[in-house]
Amino acid sequence: MSDCIFCRIVRGEIPSRKIYEDEHVFAFHDINPIAPVHFLIIPKEHVPSLYECESGHEPALGRMLALAGRLAREQGATDGFRTIVNTGRVGRQEVYHVHLHVIGGPDVLPGMLKR
Repeated sequence: MSDCIFCRIVRGEIPSRKIYEDEHVFAFHDINPIAPVHFLIIPKEHVPSLYECESGHEPALGRMLALAGRLAREQGATDGFRTIVNTGRVGRQEVYHVHLHVIGGPDVLPGMLKR
């Protein structure tokens, strides 16, 4: 999609602080981090949300999850991290291009779901 901000980042039209790229995915630091470690992993192909994911997207989606731990550790989240995929309006998705937030740091993150 030509006007998608994440597609434009992948194409190099908008600068980013890239941390990883391969044939399927692109990872970069969040522009407004909420923790010392906060980056996004996105598929290079435009997929608006998890609602639109199909079997053909599995290589990119699998790669996103497989990379999360390694990249989190490399970025300094050595004692744990959180992964979040916001989907749709109620899920508070702001950019309609699937993206995995990886969030961590040296301290315990505030609880989202507490038992």
